[in-house]
Amino acid sequence: MCLAIPMKLSELRDGGQGVVAMEGATYDVNLSLIENPRVGDYLIVHAGFAIEKLDRAEADERIQMFEELGAVNEE
Repeated sequence: MCLAIPMKLSELRDGGQGVVAMEGATYDVNLSLIENPRVGDYLIVHAGFAIEKLDRAEADERIQMFEELGAVNEE
């Protein structure tokens, strides 16, 4: 099972690469599957590849859902 959590693109690098961030952690990501990536975009990342771009509202909704699942798991 794979969970895809939105991550914010924080840096563009040469060669179609970038850096995404989530809760203070950063990850290198291949951006070749995303059309016109920009710093600040929210992306779904799987196996080191950004596979989907989300608008801010959708990203916030998904992040909230994962926070709620985490809270339930802690109980």
